[in-house]
Amino acid sequence: MKFAFKNTAFLFLFISFLFSCSTSQNVASSLEVEKWEEQAARVTIIRDDFGVPHVYGKTDADAVFGLLYAQCEDDFNRVERNYLWATGRLAEVEGEEMLYSDLRAKLFMTEEEAIANYESSPEWLKALCQAFADGINYYLHTHPEVKPKLLTHFEPWMPMYFSEGSIGGDIESVSTKRIKAFYEENKSLGLSNYGDGLVHPALLDEPKGSNGFTISGEHTASGNAMLLINPHTSFFFRGEVHAVSEEGLNAYGAVTWGQFFIYQGFNEKTGWMHTSAYADVIDEFEETVVKEDGKLYYLYGNEKRPVTSTEVTLSYKEGEALKQKTFTTYRTHHGPVTHKNGDKWVATALMWKPADALIQSYTRTKKSNLEEFNEMMKMRTNSSNGTVYADADGNIAYYHGNFFPVRDTSFDYTKPVDGSNPKTDWQGLHPLEETIIVRNPPNGWIQNCNSTPFTSAGPYSPKQEDYPVYMSQSPENFRGIHAIRLLEKADNLTLDKLIELAYDPYLPGFEILIPGLVAAYEKQNSEDPKLKEAIEVMRNWDYAVSEESVAMSLAHFYATNTLRNGSAPEGLNLMERFDYYALASPAEERLELFRQTIAQLEADFGQWNTPWGEINRYQRINGDIQQDFNDALPSLPVGMASGSWGALASFGAKSYNTKRLYGTSGNSFVAVVEFGDKVKAKSLLAGGQSSDPNSPHFDDQAQRYADVKFKDVAYYRDDVEKRAKATYHPGEKRTELK
Repeated sequence: MKFAFKNTAFLFLFISFLFSCSTSQNVASSLEVEKWEEQAARVTIIRDDFGVPHVYGKTDADAVFGLLYAQCEDDFNRVERNYLWATGRLAEVEGEEMLYSDLRAKLFMTEEEAIANYESSPEWLKALCQAFADGINYYLHTHPEVKPKLLTHFEPWMPMYFSEGSIGGDIESVSTKRIKAFYEENKSLGLSNYGDGLVHPALLDEPKGSNGFTISGEHTASGNAMLLINPHTSFFFRGEVHAVSEEGLNAYGAVTWGQFFIYQGFNEKTGWMHTSAYADVIDEFEETVVKEDGKLYYLYGNEKRPVTSTEVTLSYKEGEALKQKTFTTYRTHHGPVTHKNGDKWVATALMWKPADALIQSYTRTKKSNLEEFNEMMKMRTNSSNGTVYADADGNIAYYHGNFFPVRDTSFDYTKPVDGSNPKTDWQGLHPLEETIIVRNPPNGWIQNCNSTPFTSAGPYSPKQEDYPVYMSQSPENFRGIHAIRLLEKADNLTLDKLIELAYDPYLPGFEILIPGLVAAYEKQNSEDPKLKEAIEVMRNWDYAVSEESVAMSLAHFYATNTLRNGSAPEGLNLMERFDYYALASPAEERLELFRQTIAQLEADFGQWNTPWGEINRYQRINGDIQQDFNDALPSLPVGMASGSWGALASFGAKSYNTKRLYGTSGNSFVAVVEFGDKVKAKSLLAGGQSSDPNSPHFDDQAQRYADVKFKDVAYYRDDVEKRAKATYHPGEKRTELK
């Protein structure tokens, strides 16, 4: 395109206009930088001897500014990716395969809706959201060598997309495969074996969830309440942080990268631990859709209601090019249409109150007692989790979920329900008092390991018949059984004894499975000397995991092969399958699977009697989100095991085109906390605080992780300063003291 100017006067005016626009942008940018620098001057970051950032700000917003700056120092890659995923822009970086993850994000909230949620938020929350964006943007401004994959500027409305810190959250239960089938191909994939279109973990997947224990003073040496914080997440999913302000914030714990609230942690008076409750809080409504005069309607009672449609254009990377695809998305009053069952469109309903969820997540960190904490829980936006609680007054509590729509129990909400029947609609929310809560039970302890709440406090647990069926459908699991046995005997606990309890090596799943194997051998009278020797190892095993254990190596692969290749009937859960393979499966099948296990170990490791630590490894090569594991590179032996087998200290490991198994999930950030006149805590982080292999804090906790050697938490300012290795304001050069 060419411009022809008729006279020099016009040319002068045009150039002046361009210069004016450019100058205005520079002035705005300068003002923004000046604002960042003023806020940075009010923030002090102290890095302790493990690189944990202790962030001190005058206001909460100052603390948030510094907290996000510090997170970016430690792992900007994960901060950015979390927001690429949350805001629906992942395909622009990772290609078309992530397009339907992006579409899923936009089905539940468009950018315009996120901005509207931000704009209508309370001023104090908007200030925190602005501080979130400013902290990240100031980091990028002061670190020009950091090259974002896409997000060069963060916006204050972005936290509306990422308001809860759990593993994926509710939205990841919605199948992208089914979204693709509907919005690209307009077809039905049929119902899953579970009777719904949601994503369910595969049988052999490592359990994603957590352990939470809370113990009253009657079982502790000090007489003070204690809390175990033991999330089972992907390694390096969260960093360890401490945020303090002069407005009452003083929270320590684990933060999901890019969020401005501490998700698992404690302040001086209260502590909170989230476990995955697996309650029924997501429902699917089959809609009967009709077309009249070119318009779409869905039946609802005697009405025909218009289907809401919106065009969404998404970008995706293909080679070096950026392409676009436009979708017409659909919604009913039940929620966005996510897939199709036969000729029925299916709308998926889940909790979606971004601003309220952010308020609940943040204000939780500032509560001082059970009454305040309970009042906060009345917001009922903590939808995917249970919450284990302890405080300095000696209270212990457990909330099994927090968000429960009222539903007609004559319908089975584990399957899609008829959206045209008004009786299937959600009828508001259950008040907090109607949900499953345990407070100060006489036994003096509460546990949840992603299992049923009806055993959470032994004989003082809630009674299943007192609650609607949808409030808890989690079965018991081996971790729950393990926890109950230990807590029933726990007494005179110290922090160190609580750690020892939380890492107890016994695996109750194998006390079921392995005797069935031994019994099968005794029935067969085999003359195979190798089989006999291996069976003797199993017969004499105490079902405890350790680095040195050969029995653990055999048991792990035998259980895995049995679950993968055995003949158990469909529909059995893990515990039921173990019972089947111990008692009901053909004896020859059990022995054949064990022979396959022996052969596998010989092929991969040269001998069947290989100690577990030679197989089960921790390795961190670089800061990549997906590690390229390599048997030829250094790794550490780990004497932990899968949570599937009942390990409280979970180490989810598998092979990655490797012979050895490498852990990628399970115990990540772990802490034990004791409340009293002063709070005391110990913690451990898988690997280290930093994702930079050149940082001293990339792997300075790796050997500690393998050895279960916790560090003391520096919570009070005097203790922090005694252990300070770097003290600086955001934007200043950080120099680590030797």
